[in-house]
Amino acid sequence: MKLDAAIAYARHGIPVLPVHTPDLGGSCSCGRPDCDRPGKHPRLRHGLREASADPHTVHKWWSRWPDANIGLRTGVAMDVADVDSLEGWHGLRHVLDGAMPQGPQVRTGGGGWHFWFSPLGYGNRVHVIPGVDWRGDGGYVLAPPSRHASGTTYYWVVRPGIPLPSAPAALEELIAGPEPPQSTTALGSATIAHPDRYAAVALETETERVAHAPAGSRNDTLNRAAFALGRLIGAGLLEEGLVTRELTAAAAWSGLGRTETVRTIRSGLSAGRLFRCRGVTAGCGRRW
Repeated sequence: MKLDAAIAYARHGIPVLPVHTPDLGGSCSCGRPDCDRPGKHPRLRHGLREASADPHTVHKWWSRWPDANIGLRTGVAMDVADVDSLEGWHGLRHVLDGAMPQGPQVRTGGGGWHFWFSPLGYGNRVHVIPGVDWRGDGGYVLAPPSRHASGTTYYWVVRPGIPLPSAPAALEELIAGPEPPQSTTALGSATIAHPDRYAAVALETETERVAHAPAGSRNDTLNRAAFALGRLIGAGLLEEGLVTRELTAAAAWSGLGRTETVRTIRSGLSAGRLFRCRGVTAGCGRRW
């Protein structure tokens, strides 16, 4: 069954790699008692670099390891939004204005979701929003019918079709955003070298975006800006009163009404602050 699935992925142009398998007790086939990624790391010596879309190569691998989990290299035929928590689910829905992502959907063995999109050309992004990682160029995901250490199996909810959908603009905007330089001040799983400077630039960028948002997208732009800045408030890098004043002024400049502005800012800041604080303890206030 896994052999057939692995070959099918390869024939659709997706580079495949065999991944270790968890046993019924949750231990990894790699044999290391301290393995911290049971059933999730490659069997191949050179890992992702050896991933192949050649059906003959894939057949050889699964003839050797018939129970191997199936890893699929991302960034070639597809990118994947990896949602691994309820917070991530709600955060993604918030960014997409309550909509469900369109296109292929996988229920993961750990109870999360994989949403497939056409490749954007970006690399991996960890914590695009809390609980959501982006698997792009240089990444990989497990695919059905791989088995999770909990004993459950990855399965399709919506199978792939052709073409794959593009990532929604609001999500792509987050993925395309700059990755902060690494240093010592925590912001989720990322770190920022100069947090005050980073927060100031983020505030200026978001308010500028709101002020010059075209008609028809103004409220959505304000909502996304409030959510993004709410995350910085939750991490202790911005003061809520300052953010509210700056966003209110930018919204007025763009032409948004007072009532709509107040409601949108309050909702976006609250959601962003909530998801950031849940992720950080410090600083919170064709079908196949």
